[in-house]
Amino acid sequence: MKNFIESTVISPRILYYGTPVILLTTLNQDGTTNISPISSSWALGDFIILGISTSGKAFENLQTHPECVINLPDPSLWRNVENLAPFTGKNPVPDFKKELGFSYKKEKYPASGLTELDSKIAAPSRIMECPIQIEARVLNIRILDYSPMFAIIESKALVVHAHTEILKDTNHIDPAKWSPLIYNFRHYFGLGEELGKTFRSET
Repeated sequence: MKNFIESTVISPRILYYGTPVILLTTLNQDGTTNISPISSSWALGDFIILGISTSGKAFENLQTHPECVINLPDPSLWRNVENLAPFTGKNPVPDFKKELGFSYKKEKYPASGLTELDSKIAAPSRIMECPIQIEARVLNIRILDYSPMFAIIESKALVVHAHTEILKDTNHIDPAKWSPLIYNFRHYFGLGEELGKTFRSET
């Protein structure tokens, strides 16, 4: 007979229960690139669904130019990500963001200490240090009726770039060599040791 495991009802302010960090690059109106750290995404085949705030620069940019690059940092880049955290590309800064301590910063690459690279197809640039960079086209933007502060971005991957050091072969990323940066209740983590693999694994 299994031992009883006790649980209790809680009311957490946030539900970031362990999701990969993305540095989303989008095109500003003047042709420069904005970087937005986000932590809500999931993939279905070659479609990637993003959750973003409607008050941010990324949302504004995607409405006028429906392309982006989904840059995936590894744990070694957490300080670069955190360097971006207090900044917004929105000017003026929305009042509620001011109250939370955000300030305006247009030039995100110098602020982050990351390196800008031209994309192959998409207009926004990609981030050299991120081991995986996915150029994508936005197919649909849906503002949530029940929570208009958030939008769901449906995108399709067009070109996938990967550092050669994390590859197993021509088209497979080696999961033993790749670890995403994880946002876990507003703390940064990497992956632990491999526990096993699914029966559908190709590597």
